[in-house]
Amino acid sequence: MSVAISYSPRARAWETFKKNRIAYISLWVVGFLGVVALLADFLAYNKPIVASYQGKTIWPIFRDYGERWFGLKLWEAELRKVDWRAIEVDWAVWPLVRYVPEELDLRNAPAVGPFDEQFIRSPAEKHPLGTDNLGRDLLSGLIHGTRISLTVGLVSVGISALIGILLGAMAGYFGDSTLQVSRATLWLGTLGLLLGLFYAFYVRRFALGEALSSGFLPFLGSFFLSLLWLVGVTGIVWLPSRLLKKTRWGGQRVYVWVDLTISRLIEIMISLPTTLLIFTVAAIAKPSLFLVMAVIGLTSWTGIARFTRGEMLKVRSLDYIQAARALGYSDLRIMFLHALPNSLAPVLVSIAFGIASAILVESGLSFLGIGVPPTTVTWGSLLASARSATGAWWLAVFPGLAIFLVVTLFNVLGEGIRDAIDPRLQAR
Repeated sequence: MSVAISYSPRARAWETFKKNRIAYISLWVVGFLGVVALLADFLAYNKPIVASYQGKTIWPIFRDYGERWFGLKLWEAELRKVDWRAIEVDWAVWPLVRYVPEELDLRNAPAVGPFDEQFIRSPAEKHPLGTDNLGRDLLSGLIHGTRISLTVGLVSVGISALIGILLGAMAGYFGDSTLQVSRATLWLGTLGLLLGLFYAFYVRRFALGEALSSGFLPFLGSFFLSLLWLVGVTGIVWLPSRLLKKTRWGGQRVYVWVDLTISRLIEIMISLPTTLLIFTVAAIAKPSLFLVMAVIGLTSWTGIARFTRGEMLKVRSLDYIQAARALGYSDLRIMFLHALPNSLAPVLVSIAFGIASAILVESGLSFLGIGVPPTTVTWGSLLASARSATGAWWLAVFPGLAIFLVVTLFNVLGEGIRDAIDPRLQAR
């Protein structure tokens, strides 16, 4: 007697995804690249992972982490700037590549190829993929560039997903004839929001610009202060509505055009060219990788918002949503705990394609030398170095292959997710 096994929609989607061998392999390769990004310093660094020096066991990479991240003074004066490749140690465990991306090896400059003769002290110091015009190790740049590319893709898409999912869910769930508030709340709340945006971001624009030029943490603190201004001004202007609601005019209930407002905002954002906006911001602010991620994320949420809105429009009329309303659940609880989790499947496809697009945009900007600090080594900057060394084929081939591989992987992954969640394919 055979027993039929019923799969949940997620289990069926996963089984369908695994049948797509190319997409499934792409997922594993993306995971491998994620491990490379996390362990970049343990794969390419100019200091040992662990070494015994004069009978004392030292962990150089972790000491650098302590000084870089926590401001601790962990290095002795005689070891702070020593070249670990040149000193004698009892024993040491070295990374795969004994160079950092920014390090200049003037003995192998300009642009020594992987098969050319290299001036090195030992075979362990060889540049496996050659060097660029400044003598920087290409393989080290590719390894650390993996971290930068994946960080740009994930952070920028994380920003766009947060904005797009929130606005798309609100537009699809509430529409234009669901959310009702008092007239006093609507008018004073809108006025307070506009004034809050004016004082929080327009009046403080110079403070935000200076903080952005200083670094990520100062900008984060200044941005948080602007959010406090936004909430404070909005709340102060909105407070009189509690009294006005008791009047005939202020207490009248009106509909909030949530869908119409967000849809018009989406159309405005679609009309803004992302690359041109990054050029403009880069011209007035200090080059920053965080700035590139923020601009990409703040201008690329429209696709996710439209997907979420479309799915929410279908879900909000289903029986379980009506049952939740009949039980007296609040709209926020129904939207976030019941409707939204069942509307995110198509969003995953948009996120996968968005990561590939963000990586491609960052590589293009790095190639042009815009938005990213000149000292930051990325795949695009490595590819740009091939322009001044036409005979250095390795400077064009290896970074170009890395960009092509990662973008293709995420595109294939997005197509695999799209096929896996297609109900027509799951029914077969």
